[in-house]
Amino acid sequence: MANAGLQLLGFILASLGWIGSIVSTALPQWKIYSYAGDNIVTAQAIYEGLWMSCVSQSTGQIQCKVFDSLLNLN
Repeated sequence: MANAGLQLLGFILASLGWIGSIVSTALPQWKIYSYAGDNIVTAQAIYEGLWMSCVSQSTGQIQCKVFDSLLNLN
């Protein structure tokens, strides 16, 4: 009975790890930096991930650009 419980725990942990790796590669928040101009109206937050780059402005507008090719990235 303890063996079945350990197998079930291992299966659950492996499933959570698999889902976590998929979510972490899909999110564009691998590198985050911000820019604030002279006033708060021009503040921007820039998010870069594996697949896209997003800019979030202080007005609430978010613009994302999907990378054309992964071969020419930094």
